[in-house]
Amino acid sequence: MSNRGLIIEERSRDIGDFLVGRLIPFRKKRMVGPFIFIDHMGPATVKPGHYMDIGQHPHIGLSTLTYLLEGQIMHRDTLGTQQLVEAGAVGWMTAGKGIVHTERTPEQLRDGGEHAVHGYQIWVALPKDKEFIDPQFSYTKADELPSWSENGTSFKLVAGKGFGKVSPVPVFSDLFMVEVKSTTKAELNISGQLSGEIGVCIVEGYIEACSERIDKGNMLVSKEEDICKIILGENSHVLLFGGQPFAEERYIFWNFVASDKATIEAAKERWQNKAFEMVPGETDYIPLP
Repeated sequence: MSNRGLIIEERSRDIGDFLVGRLIPFRKKRMVGPFIFIDHMGPATVKPGHYMDIGQHPHIGLSTLTYLLEGQIMHRDTLGTQQLVEAGAVGWMTAGKGIVHTERTPEQLRDGGEHAVHGYQIWVALPKDKEFIDPQFSYTKADELPSWSENGTSFKLVAGKGFGKVSPVPVFSDLFMVEVKSTTKAELNISGQLSGEIGVCIVEGYIEACSERIDKGNMLVSKEEDICKIILGENSHVLLFGGQPFAEERYIFWNFVASDKATIEAAKERWQNKAFEMVPGETDYIPLP
């Protein structure tokens, strides 16, 4: 524990041919603003015969945010979406009352060669009055996201609002996700620029905050009113994310998020009974754990 913030270390978990680093949920901090789940995928080298093939699985009560730093993923869902998600762009899928999707290595990368994959799989819980909306998917290209530089530090507003700018990604609550890269050691002025709880994920390099050095593979969580002055190390890369927390608790089981346990139990029964609409052209199926 730092003087004013919680430091969370990535915990490795195996998802088949890949290891990912889980950041949240964490036993001492289940959510940061509306963000309820963050997995750090890679950096890894995808080799022949060891491709990403995450078969059909359902979601309710959340939006997924796929943000790649390297590589590509093919997204397919029950809406009929077939979208190649490229590095620097945002794949934003809102499950609402229920959606099923797959995530796979694209066919053009299954040519016997090797390629890098590195990125983040993020879940954002929906507000209580939006939990049962119709599912939808949007894709925002990298050059459509607000980007700017200040004193050798570059910024990209991935989603939400921050630093006086608004991302075109269609979010449903007061949130932000900002990518920041430094070339030299520099102060990062967050005060008054972001609203709500704040998480700082160190992708590369390090930060200095609250008289402590925090290296890559860790995350600092604080509240805006308590935030310390943050120093970015030279050649460092961080993600800032968070927003206003919800008044109600959120429950999470497998791929389901809801403000009441009965909704999750109903979703479990629907999946066991194969009552979800499935992805056109897909045949595999991930069973309930």
